[in-house]
Amino acid sequence: MNAVTVLLIGFLGVAAPASAETVDVKYRGPVDLKTFACATVMRSSLVWRVCYDQREQYMIIDLQGTYYHYYEIDARTVWALLGASSMGRYYNSSIKGNFDCRTRRVPAYQQ
Repeated sequence: MNAVTVLLIGFLGVAAPASAETVDVKYRGPVDLKTFACATVMRSSLVWRVCYDQREQYMIIDLQGTYYHYYEIDARTVWALLGASSMGRYYNSSIKGNFDCRTRRVPAYQQ
């Protein structure tokens, strides 16, 4: 098993949820990350952090210090993003514009 596989299994399988952390998401406002599994990204100049709530299919992504959100995004797409040789290229071609919360239902979270 390589390091990316281990990260992905941990991220979507048994990763501990973020505890008592709230981030300010562009176009939405504050979101409590207690139900999200989060991974800090060290190998991308664009993608700095990915947080995913698998039950709600809701991803919050930190792009160079600004958090954005995407809804109805399946775990396979999140796995592909985390395992992509270029996370920025994958984000721009496969996620941006395809799961935009400005055009889809946004899950409700307690703040």
